[in-house]
Amino acid sequence: MTDKQPLLPLRPMRAPRTRFPWHHFTMRFSSTPRGARLARRLAGERLDAWGVPYGTDAHDALLLTVAELSSNAVRHGHVSGRDFRLRLSAEGTAIRVEVTDTRGERLPTPANPLSFDQEGGRGLLLVAALADRWGWYPCADGPGKTVWAVLEVAPCPRQQNSGQ
Repeated sequence: MTDKQPLLPLRPMRAPRTRFPWHHFTMRFSSTPRGARLARRLAGERLDAWGVPYGTDAHDALLLTVAELSSNAVRHGHVSGRDFRLRLSAEGTAIRVEVTDTRGERLPTPANPLSFDQEGGRGLLLVAALADRWGWYPCADGPGKTVWAVLEVAPCPRQQNSGQ
């Protein structure tokens, strides 16, 4: 036996793991209040499955964003007989929410509420406050527009099993 031990191979350094592997969800909903509620509910379930648990600030902010954009698609982007589309994408530490409606002539602009008792007009102000960035673009494959918002999601502490 010799005093010299062979050097162990070094494990290469890995880049820090991102929070999300790539996830994607797309679905069309009827352009009705019921369709907007269903979009919000399914988005909540999808986000929870992706690791953004119910009850966290990130989950609540994302659901409010989905609710506002879906509601706007129903209220301001409704064309009889046409649906709206919800698309969720998660990559890295960001989740992108996109809602596409079929009314391209009604562009999204945050309104300044005229009074505190005014109903409506605050949805895009909420989205702008919650999102890290947001915007819109015209549809390339037909009439309409897509309103999008991106939220960066901080890592959540892992839940411990109560049986350990």
